[in-house]
Amino acid sequence: MAINVNTVYQTVLLVLNKEQRGYMTPAEFNKIGTQVQLEIFEKYFEDLNQQLRVQQTDTDYADRVANLDEKISIFKTFGDAVYDDTTPTNTYFTLPTDDAYGAAVSFYRLGTVTYDNEVELQRLQRGEFTYIDRSPITKPTTDWPVYLYENQKLFVKPKTIISNIQVDYIRKPNDVVWGFTTGNLGQYIYNKNEYDATNQPNGSVQFELHESEQTELILKILIYAGIVIRDPQIVQIAAQQVQAEEINKKS
Repeated sequence: MAINVNTVYQTVLLVLNKEQRGYMTPAEFNKIGTQVQLEIFEKYFEDLNQQLRVQQTDTDYADRVANLDEKISIFKTFGDAVYDDTTPTNTYFTLPTDDAYGAAVSFYRLGTVTYDNEVELQRLQRGEFTYIDRSPITKPTTDWPVYLYENQKLFVKPKTIISNIQVDYIRKPNDVVWGFTTGNLGQYIYNKNEYDATNQPNGSVQFELHESEQTELILKILIYAGIVIRDPQIVQIAAQQVQAEEINKKS
């Protein structure tokens, strides 16, 4: 399950208002919440790289690489690349903008590229890709295709491949929205309905991070909140708690 955006917002407001330190508007919360979620998300890959260098335990639920992969898997998806032959001498495939489940996605990191759902393409750098056709031994075929990834485009060889290119990738988290309606007294009333531009323009978009990230999420939002309301004590306390959480994760 996703982290409830209302739970996080109300917790942040509770901490800020406990000693009448200040207030964070929904617009401020949405921007800061989106930024913090992205920071935590991007840190997964740095943490995964570090953990892969360390011997892991085989105890259930304690393998840190497996736990990180579980957090990243929320954002794993796949879809069909689209062939573009607008310039016949320089054809390529564009990355999916909708995944296989019909959801509009924002591309983040490329994974495996396959042809016809069976053959995995080998990724090459430009120098290798340019000259690979020159030798009969290395010349790509439909049984051994290759690709170059540049400018969010896939250049595929052999050129006879013009369809059936599938891409596994990681998408970015969706922007967070604490949706609301306005009451008779001008107060904000949380709208729990899922945001939809047509039917629910005042709806909400939940945090997509793993549930285990809720504490760190709230603390990091409080750091930004302290900056917004110009309260260095909030910043200091929250930063200390975040640091303690990071030490605990790595110890």
